[in-house]
Amino acid sequence: MADNEKNPATGYYETNGASPNEWSLRNVLPDTDKPWYKQRHLVLLNLGMIIPYLSSTTNGYDGSMLNGLQSMSQWQHFFDSPTGTRLGSLSNGVIFGQILAFPIAPWLCDHTGRRFPIFFGSLLLVIGSVLQCAAQNYAMFLVSRMIIGFGGLIAVEASPMLVSELAFPTHRPVLVGYYNNLWYLGALLAAWVTYGTYFMGPDATWAWRIPSLLQGFFPLLQVIFVYLLPESPRYLVQKDRYEDARKVLTKYHAGGDSNSPLVDFEMKEIILQIQTAKLASRAGYREFLSTRGNLHRLFIIISVPCMMQLSGNGLIAYYLHLILNSIGFTSDPQQLRINGGLMVFNLGISIILASLMEIAGRRRLFLFSTIGMLICYVVWTILSAINEQRDFKDNSLGTGVVVMIFFYQLFYNAGLNGPPWVYVTEVLPTHLRAKGTNIMQIASTCVLIFNGYANPVAMDAISWRYYIVYCCVIAIEIAIVYFGFPETKGHSLEEVALIFDGEEAFGDRTKG
Repeated sequence: MADNEKNPATGYYETNGASPNEWSLRNVLPDTDKPWYKQRHLVLLNLGMIIPYLSSTTNGYDGSMLNGLQSMSQWQHFFDSPTGTRLGSLSNGVIFGQILAFPIAPWLCDHTGRRFPIFFGSLLLVIGSVLQCAAQNYAMFLVSRMIIGFGGLIAVEASPMLVSELAFPTHRPVLVGYYNNLWYLGALLAAWVTYGTYFMGPDATWAWRIPSLLQGFFPLLQVIFVYLLPESPRYLVQKDRYEDARKVLTKYHAGGDSNSPLVDFEMKEIILQIQTAKLASRAGYREFLSTRGNLHRLFIIISVPCMMQLSGNGLIAYYLHLILNSIGFTSDPQQLRINGGLMVFNLGISIILASLMEIAGRRRLFLFSTIGMLICYVVWTILSAINEQRDFKDNSLGTGVVVMIFFYQLFYNAGLNGPPWVYVTEVLPTHLRAKGTNIMQIASTCVLIFNGYANPVAMDAISWRYYIVYCCVIAIEIAIVYFGFPETKGHSLEEVALIFDGEEAFGDRTKG
């Protein structure tokens, strides 16, 4: 059969003997002068991405809400001012729920698609939020957070996969990059909701119940609207539903053009990569240990979430209250305003940086981010030390720490907010994407457990000296990125496999 000729048995183009460079994505993109926002099918597709984005928004709401609640005297009084491991358990309540969901989430993604896990996880989030609002004691609040964690992990695993596998090829990096940026939309809303309800009165329990209930708003939207999105075409091909996958690509990538070369190209790459992977596939998670390329992938999908959670950002995300106390900013309204302002800054800067992702590349952003964070943390540590020595009487030093926190967030957002989900979904082939995402979540959870218990205890015990630990950790991260992270910019999801597996990624192309 000649190169790029349709196989009469399958109806799809073959690429016998052709390399990806000879028949590349650039050669089959629609030749149109219209920008995407003037093409109805792309507008509908890109707007639909808001639905899976809301999983990240809900996740961001949770961290910022708990930060805000800690600064509220009403919440502190109701739960008897939890500290140390008791406070850490509330942060880790979500993590305990996630641990229970680990065996279930990848199975759901592999066997039911990407939409049902979002629906099911979001439904559990709604239930957990109602129970959290109705909590009558510490134990009930903790249990509700476990339910939130269980449902949240299932939705979070499926959501970025759906975005990555459904997005128009040239839009994918930016769209997936925006996914994690919407974390800050939830954080922003939670910060200002808690600020507003704080003024309901010193004895008003609804000051913390209202923010707790509103955590279920975005999951409720997902429950209602997720099935308006099509299923992932890559999942459909994996289940041998070729015609269904082609219909999705034809409608949303080609605007209904059934003879689109782009659709033929995408179907060719997806089928070829998945069929090759199935032939080479081994049992379960052991496949990550089977080849040099998969070991490299395993290294990356463990390193990335550890960097996302172990770069000192956990202190800001969940224990900003303790940081501000350590520099003399102890007023409740003052802390709530700083938390709210930080979330506004994070949302704006993260969206701008994600828009530049395809220009700068993934590896450069990781390096820029880690080097910048290290500089900020060193300055932050020095200012905190001097501030303590001066008995917190020099307000300019405390303000300097707050400024460093803002600069730190800029660098963090550059490399560890938008790029991670883009990078992880790119390096994982379709048949390993659900399992790899689960490994990523497990690694993230292990670090979050450490953050949940170690951070409040260490901050109470040694204050600013704890920052030195993160200075050392970030320095190690710089070396990990420099030596272990290849660039994936400019490749389709299937073509990235060539970086890790070479030509074996597409099997023997000479066989018809």
